[in-house]
Parts: sequence; structure tokens; C-alpha cells
Amino acid sequence: MKTLYLDVFSGLSGDMFIGALLDLGVDFRQLEYSLARLNLDGYRLEHRRAAKCGIEGVKFDVHLTAECGHEHSHDEGPDYHALSHSHSHGPGDHTHSHGPGDADHSHDGSRNFHQIKELIRASTLSDWVKEKSLAVFQRIAIAEGKIHGMPPDQVHFHEVGAVDSIVDIVGGCLALELLGKPRVLASAVVEGTGWVKCAHGRMPLPAPATLEILGARGVAISQCEEPRELLTPTGAALLAEFAEGFGPMAGLVADKVGYGVGTRDNDTRPNVVRAALGEVQGSRFKVQSPASEAAAASEPVAGEAHDWDTDTIAVLETNLDDINAEILGAFVERALGAGALDVFHTPIQMKKNRPGVLLTVLCAAADADQFAALLLRETSAFGVRRTLAERRKLKREFLTVKLPQGEVTVKLGKLDGVVVQAAPEFESCRQLAAKTGLPLKAVYEAALAAARLQLR
Repeated sequence: MKTLYLDVFSGLSGDMFIGALLDLGVDFRQLEYSLARLNLDGYRLEHRRAAKCGIEGVKFDVHLTAECGHEHSHDEGPDYHALSHSHSHGPGDHTHSHGPGDADHSHDGSRNFHQIKELIRASTLSDWVKEKSLAVFQRIAIAEGKIHGMPPDQVHFHEVGAVDSIVDIVGGCLALELLGKPRVLASAVVEGTGWVKCAHGRMPLPAPATLEILGARGVAISQCEEPRELLTPTGAALLAEFAEGFGPMAGLVADKVGYGVGTRDNDTRPNVVRAALGEVQGSRFKVQSPASEAAAASEPVAGEAHDWDTDTIAVLETNLDDINAEILGAFVERALGAGALDVFHTPIQMKKNRPGVLLTVLCAAADADQFAALLLRETSAFGVRRTLAERRKLKREFLTVKLPQGEVTVKLGKLDGVVVQAAPEFESCRQLAAKTGLPLKAVYEAALAAARLQLR
């Protein structure tokens, strides 16, 4: 499958990410048209050819209009768009200073994560773009919430910074979709040295949110001699969500190469991100695969490059020893009806030798708070544990097989173009069994045998 390799030797920001994808061939007008489906006002987009240290690429800018209070673009600072419980501008605010080694992260906000979620969900964007955009925002909000001691939904973006961040994050997901949703790999993550100014003083780079985001995903980060912030929280969240592995190029045949141009003039390296789009030719690639996003892997491990689908889900768990079985059953039905990916309970033995159940809910990461609240309201739980987990999913196709009694749909799972799983669809088998009077088991087995024969 197509692979996008991000060479982040000079860091990454949201505008640089979009600029690189535009340079690879994403149509700017189509991106602009698609972003309009957000029903978000107060900005205009611009792209142009630009160069840093003789490397030419695309400079992408979000210009905020008078509806947001004043004109602003990415030119005011490469990290203005990133959430830092927000980046604010105005008298008395901690604003971005652009002296060597300093980047500012302030704390004034008027659009919170919950409102941004509602905006994205209400849009007519594709389900994939909605899911990925919310997942990227969720990573930033979780990091900021941990730093500032508040629930993710209450984390605020500055009114101006929120528009900037929404456009960068949703625009980045849209650009990936327009590029064909390639698999994403990246080089080792690099950050500069220096300081960020926070509400309570100066903090060394990486910025607190950037470090939290990468740590939660288990991504290693190294600092270089560049005396300023290179990697923004938005750039870190995009890498954490999309990049399957981090390491040198291995077996990549680059069909196209694009450059996303940043704003600053660095001392030691051009302020660009290089993006190579092509195919990986049967080689091994070093990836970081933590057991969960809460545990950081200290060293990358070797792994095969596969064409599976990936996503990140939330795993919610609670131990219960005092719940009525009927209430437990009703909760499972309600959670599944509300859109949970899966709900199940497992017998366990709890303290004081009490029999109990481990109740588990799997859901989209952006819906974790919704289902945590449902757990606390609808069961006897006093607390819920939440972790984020990466999934690897087989490519899915559907095959119709013909039996003497009728047709049955069979789901196929493919890995690297090879069918490794085949499973008759239950409802299809049930309907044929009911229609013909045959045992359901016999229909299932006949459908599976027919699928195997057809696939030879």
C-alpha cells in the first residue's frame, strides 16, 4: 500500500504538515471546499511557494479575519496554532515571544474541547475525518488536562487559537484523506532546546504538552542544538495519531517528495518537513509498539511493514461486586445501543474473597468521557479506569457465496493482500436457515466451505 514517510528532522507543526501534503499533490481548492463543511467562520486560507535555506516547498497559512478580533496568520509564530491551554494575544497576556529559544504557552480560553467536539460531529465531513480529527484533539486535551489538573472536556483554546487549531487539525486529516489515506511512518522525533514561558514561570523544551503527548504514545524524542521550539503540540499529536513507526527509511521507493515550509529561520537546519510518498519494498522497519499508550517504550523494536488498518480506541473498565444482574444486562444493551464498539463482563474475585465482574467498554477515544459518565450513572461503579489502545485490523471485504438453498455473505480479512480469515455473516446465515428450515450450524459450515472453494 501507499506509504507516507515524514522526515521530521526539523520538527513539525500543523501548517507544515498540510503544506507538505499540498506539495505532494493535494488540491488546495478541494481542501478549502472540504473545510467549509465544518461551518466554521473567521478565517481564510492561503498557500504559496516558499523556500528555507534553498529548499522550496509549500507555505500554508490560516489568516484569521476580523470576525476573530484581528488579523493573524501562522507568520506571527510557528506555534500560535497549537493548544497550550491556549495561546493568547493581548495586553497582559503571556504571548509568544519569538526570541531565540523561547516559545510561549499561555492560559486564557473561551472555546473548550467539548465545544470543538460538537462542532466536528455536527459537520458533514466524512466519518474517517471526524474520527481522526477528534482523536488528534483528544490527545492534546488529555495532555493539557493532565498538566493543568482538569478533565479534557474543560480544556480551553483561545478564541483565535481555537480556529487556528481546528483548521490545522481537521485540515491535516482532510489532506491525508485526499491523499488516499496512506500508511504513515516517520523519522526519529527531534525537538530544539530553549524555554517556554508558562503561567507559573519558564519551562525547558519540549513544551509540557508536547512531552505528554509523545510520552502517552510511547514515542521517543531527542533534542538537537537548534535554540528554539521545533515541534508543536499539534505536530506531536498528528505524529502520535498517524505514525505507525519511527526510524530511518527502510526500503521506501519515493514516487513523490514534498516539503512543508515553516515560518522561522533556523540556525542549523532548514525549517521544513520532508514528506515522501511511495511504496515500501519488502523491508523491515523499526517501530515503537508500546503495550498500551500509558506505557512508553524506551527502545524501538523491529517489526514488519503491513497493510493493516489502524486506529486508537478507549478501554473503560470497572470492578463491580454489588450490581444486580438485570441492571448489568440492561447496561450492556444501552451502551451498545449508544455506539460502543463492544461491551463485556468477566468473572473476577475481588477483595475479601467477593465474587464480582470486570465490566469493560470499548469505544472511540473521542467518546470515552460519554461512556465513562454512562458507566457511573447506570451501574454501581464509583470509578472508571481509562486507557487508550492501538488496534491493528485486517482489511475487510465481503464475498457472496451461492448454496443450493440460497446465498450467504462471507466476511474476508486480508493481510498484505492475502486472505487470512473468512467468517460467514451471522444474520445472513440465520435468515437462510429460517427460510429453509436447515440447522443454522449446517448453513454456517456450508457457507464457509463454499467460500474456501471459491477463494482457491
